[in-house]
Amino acid sequence: MTPAKSPSPKAATTAQPTRPAARKPAPKKRRAPDPAKKWASYLRRYRPGLVPFVLDGLTERYGPQHWERRLDPVSELILTILTQNTADVNAEKAYEALRAAYPSERAPEEHRPGIGWGGDGLSTAPPPDWSRVENAPLPELIDVIRPGGLAPQKAPRLQATLARIREERGAYDLEFLAELPVLEARDWLTSIDGIGKKTASIVLAFCFGAPVMAVDRHVERVSKRIGLIPEKATADQAHDLFLELVDGEHMYAAHVLLIHHGRETCHAQRPAHDICPLRDRCRMVSPKAP
Repeated sequence: MTPAKSPSPKAATTAQPTRPAARKPAPKKRRAPDPAKKWASYLRRYRPGLVPFVLDGLTERYGPQHWERRLDPVSELILTILTQNTADVNAEKAYEALRAAYPSERAPEEHRPGIGWGGDGLSTAPPPDWSRVENAPLPELIDVIRPGGLAPQKAPRLQATLARIREERGAYDLEFLAELPVLEARDWLTSIDGIGKKTASIVLAFCFGAPVMAVDRHVERVSKRIGLIPEKATADQAHDLFLELVDGEHMYAAHVLLIHHGRETCHAQRPAHDICPLRDRCRMVSPKAP
């Protein structure tokens, strides 16, 4: 009898290996809600009609506000840099000094300040020669704009800003910003050292009627007292909160009305509650105001 053959080692290892169980896909992370949209939704739910109440009350008190260009964009930008951390009336003195020290042959510019401006308004005269401003000896430029305050900080900032515009655009011209989406235009301006959202928003709002809110100390103070923006919101965050709170067509009016109200009625010290058209819904007057 022929003995049975034992299986070869090769045959014993031909079994297919067991595949590991397929892993379940990880659950998708939920995207965090947009803070501006979340806040706007909160106000609509818990304080309905607050934004139109504020705009209607301020319009009745100070009159309707209609946009018109205040200056050309480069002039507006330079003037706005001069207003940083100083009163508008001091910025006017510095800008007028630039005109006198570096006169140009361009057409006179007419300043239309409106109620959003805190100074007397500029005289009608040609803008400065921006090339001469950019290339002026720094000590000389500091002396020229000294009446505006913080001249040692602002003079190099002015020259760097003008150089950036000229290098990127080939001229001292910012009219191209009108062709960009508004937030892209704001980003372009804020990419310049020393230009924040407030300065950029002022240029876009007053030169192009763009639907952005420039949040200065008056806008921030009034808005927090009413409860339009959270008490802990930073000024930088407030710029984006307003994009969701106010319709674009009403943004310019909201901006200048809030500023003017802060200067005229809602003072930093001793606000005039008795004459305030917003007192019935102001959280400073009553923490439980509707």
